[in-house]
Amino acid sequence: MNNALTISGLTKTYKDFVLDKVSFSVPEGSIVGLIGENGAGKSTTINAALGLIQKDAGYISIMGKEELDNDTKEQIGVVFDGSNYPEILSPKRLNRVMKNIYHSWDEHTYMSLLKKFALPADKQISQFSKGMKMKLAISVALSHNSKLLILDEATSGLDPVIRDDILDMLLDFVQDEEHSILVSSHITSDLEKIADYIVFIHEGQVVFFKPKDELTEQYGIIKCGAAQFDALDKSDIIVYRKMDYEWQILVSDREEMQRKYPKAMVVPATIDEIMLLYVKGER
Repeated sequence: MNNALTISGLTKTYKDFVLDKVSFSVPEGSIVGLIGENGAGKSTTINAALGLIQKDAGYISIMGKEELDNDTKEQIGVVFDGSNYPEILSPKRLNRVMKNIYHSWDEHTYMSLLKKFALPADKQISQFSKGMKMKLAISVALSHNSKLLILDEATSGLDPVIRDDILDMLLDFVQDEEHSILVSSHITSDLEKIADYIVFIHEGQVVFFKPKDELTEQYGIIKCGAAQFDALDKSDIIVYRKMDYEWQILVSDREEMQRKYPKAMVVPATIDEIMLLYVKGER
């Protein structure tokens, strides 16, 4: 399997933060979700991958190339959280700008997306809501024949209906198995719907890079009292957390744990719960 994006040993040091040997890949035809709390290193990773900041160490390859030449840049659609374009422009004027930037610009696709998202073509971007600006940025990203989409909090600030439309579009985008997506999001339920793999970054380090189905279908949480917790085989515990009235223990194979501890309550774990236990739990 070829990778649209490969990151290996990526390191970047700031005065108060270190991105420490981050490694993961985005296989062609897949959607990879990037999760982690604020300040974990998600945006730093994306900025380094796009060459917007200088890395201190590590290897980055996009479409098999270490250097981002113009042809490769044409094949990357990028959406950042916030305003992506000069606010003085209207979508119609932005179309003319994009024609000069991208050789592969598809005006028909762009105008169709503006209509789909109900974005007024002649209205200044400065008058758009946050959600409208995000929809405009996604429209641009999908209008120059991108092979790789990189989305940083692209669904934040959007209502559930529009978010669902965008998720469906992203799923359509990767159907031919030649297109790929890296999407960072705080809305883990979105990633549960569309992602093939999940990368979890915590305090500048990759905690895990796993298939989403493994996390949602195999991982589980044992909920028990102190006596049951003490009786557990500690090698079965990934992390644990003591709550007011119970212990919560993250395990990697909930069916096996249910067989091993028939009296314990073992429940499925959401990606949100897995992330929370890793961050707030103890090892």
